[in-house]
Amino acid sequence: MSDIVTYSSEGRIGLITLNRPDARNAINGDVARGVEAAIDRLEADDSVWVGILTANTEGQERPVFCAGADLKAINSGQAGDLNTKRGGFAGFVYRERRKPIIVAVDGLATAGGCEIVLAADLVIATTRSAFGLAEVKRNLIAGAGGLFRLPRAIGQAAAMEAILTGEPIPAERAYHLGLISRLVEPGQALIEARRLAEQITASAPLAVYASRQVVLAAAYEDDATLKSLTNKLFAEVMASEDTKEGLTAFIEKRPPNWSGR
Repeated sequence: MSDIVTYSSEGRIGLITLNRPDARNAINGDVARGVEAAIDRLEADDSVWVGILTANTEGQERPVFCAGADLKAINSGQAGDLNTKRGGFAGFVYRERRKPIIVAVDGLATAGGCEIVLAADLVIATTRSAFGLAEVKRNLIAGAGGLFRLPRAIGQAAAMEAILTGEPIPAERAYHLGLISRLVEPGQALIEARRLAEQITASAPLAVYASRQVVLAAAYEDDATLKSLTNKLFAEVMASEDTKEGLTAFIEKRPPNWSGR
């Protein structure tokens, strides 16, 4: 994996960083392949239970988390390279995975950059951040999930306005609309994301993975299907070693020692 996307892990947390600040972290083929490779590493490492996705904004006068698709790449006939077979745009927006990913945003997330944010599980953002789907300003449409994920996240009225005008949503409004989980001061997004990740890793990983799966399915499945899925996952979690450990730890009044099995 090239340095255009970096991956590292510390304890139970994996960190993926978009590292193309000179191009406003726009997505080209190298970035898409780098993100997919990073997700592969995150998913394959049983010692890592949660991921954080962030971006390097060093040297940028006005910080940009991600400006979306690299229009130079598209203009030169390389549009297909911005997608991977398993992940779709940026190797991420349609990627199937078990582990939750927190996105830490300190700056503008626009077009495909906003769609990356919408594909994450939790959003930490700074007060100088903004989120938009600006495609209509270029006679394009948001093709990486933004047109249906943004209304789910903030409601149809607010999403329709943002989509049809192409104007970004300021962080404070995005927070009140429910897109952002935690709103922090500039420069603090990654710190707060790590804090949240540590809280998640204190929970039983199998229960976290199963609960995430049901919450995501709730966006498009009916109640009967969700009931069946919940019952199936409940039985699987109950049969795991960690359920016995959780109950024993509660009885013994001690912190549980999760194994992920």
